[in-house]
Amino acid sequence: MPDMPLLTLPRNSASAVPPQQSLPRLLVFSTLYPNAATPNHGVFVENRLRHLVADEGVEAQVLAPVPWFPEALAPFFPRWGRTAAVPRDEVRHGLPVRHPRYPALPRLGMVTNPWALYRAARKEVTRMIQAGIGFDVIDAHYLYPDGVAATWLAREFGRPVVITARGSDVSQLPDHAMPRRLIQRAIQDCDALIAVSADLKRGLLALGAPDEKVTVLRNGVELERFEPPADRDALRRELGVEGTLILAVGLLIERKRHHLTIEALKDLPGVQLWIAGEGPERAALEALAARFDVSNRVRLLGPVPHGELPRYYGAADAMVLASSREGWANVLLESMACGTPVVSTPAWGAREAVSAEAAGEVIDEATPSAIAAALRRVLARPDRAGTRAHAEGFGWREVSAGQVQVFRRVLSR
Repeated sequence: MPDMPLLTLPRNSASAVPPQQSLPRLLVFSTLYPNAATPNHGVFVENRLRHLVADEGVEAQVLAPVPWFPEALAPFFPRWGRTAAVPRDEVRHGLPVRHPRYPALPRLGMVTNPWALYRAARKEVTRMIQAGIGFDVIDAHYLYPDGVAATWLAREFGRPVVITARGSDVSQLPDHAMPRRLIQRAIQDCDALIAVSADLKRGLLALGAPDEKVTVLRNGVELERFEPPADRDALRRELGVEGTLILAVGLLIERKRHHLTIEALKDLPGVQLWIAGEGPERAALEALAARFDVSNRVRLLGPVPHGELPRYYGAADAMVLASSREGWANVLLESMACGTPVVSTPAWGAREAVSAEAAGEVIDEATPSAIAAALRRVLARPDRAGTRAHAEGFGWREVSAGQVQVFRRVLSR
């Protein structure tokens, strides 16, 4: 399919870039953004924006499209039906958020989503401009399909665009021919790129990004929210924790590889594993726990609100991230900020986050036996104060300042 929008988009002469101000006004564009119906969806994008606004005083509007789904069918398809419950407009943490609908076609979305997103967003941005709502920079998240559509919007409305790459948009989606071609075009057409880890930047360079176009700004952690419990023993009693507790946090999907941690329990007698998250692999994970005769030591918590996670981190003795791919795993910092060390597979960003003995370990080989061995070592040297101290070096302020520098740089051109 040819890149027709890149060749035929008309430029809106009535929406020339406004004079540069001391602080850029942002249009944040992402399908990865929380909403009233799915409050945990893309919470990492919202968290970065909230801190940017609080730390730097930046003005922002959020455009977070969601797939269209007929309300009449919502009761019969609970997973997809939740999108029908997403409000068209809402205010989150004082920021206006718009949720235009776009058609995400079953089995065809990989190809059609960039164009569907662009058309839905184009209509909404036109309404915003007609209502006198201005913006200076498009702040897009995830290269495909969001970043691709954002470059088309930027060309049409005469604004610079900064795209943040976050993980599988660099490590997985370019394996497909059409996404790869559009991703590489978006990399060339955008004004700047942000990578949330040095590993991710290397992935962008391999896709053809110029080195000078990519800035590494890792995610931070909310140190005021994620902190060690005041009375850990009381918290553990309240949650019903007995003995050694290992925590895993993440969707129940193949990429998170919770099955490796469940199997590792065979070599960790008496250790409990709690997994916070929901997803299509739940039944398979339950069957696996039964197969290895560890069902009585595995607890699937289901979806846990982000604000409740500090309680579980604080009660746990260690946290495991077994993912095959990550751009920057926020759960590592969140756990460490609560004083709980981590064991992680070598996903992108893991070694940057887990860079001290008190933080935990990054294993070289993603196997159940390697996870079990690393957990035994980490559990044998508890230093919760040291773990927290390591996490305190990953606050949000320098990330916020770095974003403003990138936005000002693209506007100065």
